[in-house]
Amino acid sequence: MTVHFIGAGPGAADLITVRGQTLIQNAPVVLYAGSLVPVEIIELAPQGARVIDTAPMNLDEIIAEMETAHGQGLDVARVHSGDPALYGAIGEQMRRLDKLGIPYVITPGVPSYAAAAAVLKTELTLPGIAQTVVLTRTATRASAMPPGEDLDTLAKSGATLAIHLSVNNLVHVVRELTPHYGPDCPVVVAYRVTWPDEMILRGTLADIRETVKAARITRTALILVGPVLQSEDFTDSRLYAEDHHHVLRPRARKAH
Repeated sequence: MTVHFIGAGPGAADLITVRGQTLIQNAPVVLYAGSLVPVEIIELAPQGARVIDTAPMNLDEIIAEMETAHGQGLDVARVHSGDPALYGAIGEQMRRLDKLGIPYVITPGVPSYAAAAAVLKTELTLPGIAQTVVLTRTATRASAMPPGEDLDTLAKSGATLAIHLSVNNLVHVVRELTPHYGPDCPVVVAYRVTWPDEMILRGTLADIRETVKAARITRTALILVGPVLQSEDFTDSRLYAEDHHHVLRPRARKAH
């Protein structure tokens, strides 16, 4: 018996990995994260499977379901949105399973920032513009941010920022980032990216708050900030440069 933590991807049902899909199709028990996982993915479960929406459940109740399945020798597909390594709250589940001696494995999924970049047709790391992506969030009703991980500190890097779980804290985001990126820095708010009701809002640090307010977006949105979102003036990567040589593209020998 194994508990499989599975990343369902950002929303579109066909963005789940083949491995994740196969595990769900064969799982006698499926625990999934409510409205964050598309119903088409949950419908992959075999007929007769025990399928439970864990949105209204607490940690003890979720672990109890896993214990019951373990006692019956039944595999569990624990389906999370996006990639479970990012804000998936799997750490405390795995800690409990370790104490109970219940085996588990993790199947990664497509994270929301990658899906947003694909929809935007944007590379988040452009030569000479930004070579670092910071994945973060802000403190609202969730746990506090650790020391040194506040936006003011992270923004000093000038990196591309992917700010999760913070669209309700947009006033704070704009206030902290503007001194470092400037009011004209491009911002994208990606609401339910790859879902049928996807909405992509573009703006700058100066006007994005009004744009989001007008769209009435209050949850399930990713905030992307950085010059890469609106930059065509960047240097070509050295990777494919004619004079860039490496083991798979050795320097041509000169004729004698």
